[in-house]
Order: sequence, then structure tokens, then C-alpha cells
Amino acid sequence: MNVLAHLSDIVIPAVIFYIVAYGLSSRVKVYESFLKGARDGLKIVADIMPTLIGLMVAVGVLRASGFLDFLGKLSAPATEAAGIPASLFPLLIVKLFSSSAATGLVLDIFKEYGPDSYAGLMTSILMSCTETIFYTMSVYFLAAKVTKTRYTLPGALLATLAGTIMSVLLAGWMI
Repeated sequence: MNVLAHLSDIVIPAVIFYIVAYGLSSRVKVYESFLKGARDGLKIVADIMPTLIGLMVAVGVLRASGFLDFLGKLSAPATEAAGIPASLFPLLIVKLFSSSAATGLVLDIFKEYGPDSYAGLMTSILMSCTETIFYTMSVYFLAAKVTKTRYTLPGALLATLAGTIMSVLLAGWMI
């Protein structure tokens, strides 16, 4: 096991050195190519930044206003019947938009119920079985200048539903 730990410490630098050596042997101006890639990357970040800020502010406002808690209490009869604790409903909604904001909700759930509780276990599984759909679509489609998303949103929502159902089943099976 110790060999694998040392091997993993060597892999990344070895790949970087290989790329540089290959570029030099191919007579590519490696440093200039790196700078061009970094410059292009900064342009993409500048294009994406307004979308990211908008998403983060919107989620922050919803969370701070108490609207997400209200939504959780309002949906409690339906979510409890489906096996989802009402405190997890805001997490389901926020996770669609922002993974970092969802992580804040996860920490709140862990503090209130504990990580080994049904709610804590389901939260852990849910975070790994679902994706930040709207964040991912807005960032990647904006960067690639895609205007027709076709079936991306319905497919992503279906995958999130499947992940949520599996979270309920797995957490119920493990407790």
C-alpha cells in the first residue's frame, strides 16, 4: 500500500514533464503555448463570471431569507411520504443550482441530525448521486456558445430524479 502512495505522488509531475519533453522534442514553443492557453482560459473565466455571480447571489438570498426553509415545511407532507425528510428538500433544490451552497446546507444537516442519522446518510448519498444541473448547463453551454440544448435539461432532471430515488432506497437499506 505504501508503494501506491508514493506512486501517486510521482504521477502528476511525471505527466507534466512528459508533456513538456514531448513539446520540446516536437519543436513546439512550450512556454508560449502555455501562455496562450492561460490567456484563453482567463477569457473564458471572464465570460462565465457574471453567470456564476448571479447564481451564487440568488442562492444566497433564498437561503438567507428563509424561503428554502419555508419551502421545506410546505412540501413536508409530500416529501415525508416519499421517504425524504423535509429538511432535505431545500438541499434538493439548492443542489440543482450550486454545489457550494448545497455543501453549506449539508453541514447544517450534519450539525442538526448527525452524519450517521438517516437524514445525514441520505444527504451524503444525495450529494454524490446528483449534479448541479443549472450551474453546469449555464457554464459549459455559455463557454461553448451552445444555444440549443435539446434534451439536456430533461435528461439531467431525470438523472437527478433517479439519483434521488436511489438515495432514498440506499439510505433506507443501510439504516
